[in-house]
Amino acid sequence: MGKKHAAASAGTPATVALSAAGVSFTPHAYAHDPAAASFGMEAAQVLGVAPERVFKTLMADVDGTLTVAVVPVNGSLNLKALAHACGHKRAAMADPAVAQRRTGYVLGGISPLGQRQHSPTVVDESALLFETVYVSGGRRGFDVELAPTDLLRLTNAITAPISHAG
Repeated sequence: MGKKHAAASAGTPATVALSAAGVSFTPHAYAHDPAAASFGMEAAQVLGVAPERVFKTLMADVDGTLTVAVVPVNGSLNLKALAHACGHKRAAMADPAVAQRRTGYVLGGISPLGQRQHSPTVVDESALLFETVYVSGGRRGFDVELAPTDLLRLTNAITAPISHAG
């Protein structure tokens, strides 16, 4: 993995949070194709990374609490498993406009890092299988690579099996 980069390298709240915490990360910018069917799969393909190492950030309403779920791009969020991991019974996807307001990011560029308002966060346990993982760096066409342990620490996340295979 690369050396620590200055916040100015990408200038997003995610990179600012990483730099402020002294976390080593590698920025990966690429030309986003607006016609891409899946932002996450596009990132995996363009960056030449196995899709199970690239994670998408989703927001769900877990019994009234907005909750961040981070799952591999080649899978889908298991809402029942997310609710169970949070100690609740029901979860539903949050309204996209609510997710954008809560995080301060646009859809397709929502990062689990540097969000406007902190939300409980659950990262799929598969992230721990890798030395590094990729998550959105805070805009479309920009991912950051970091150790999953740093991702968990900075988001105060728990891990659980919350994804279905794609």
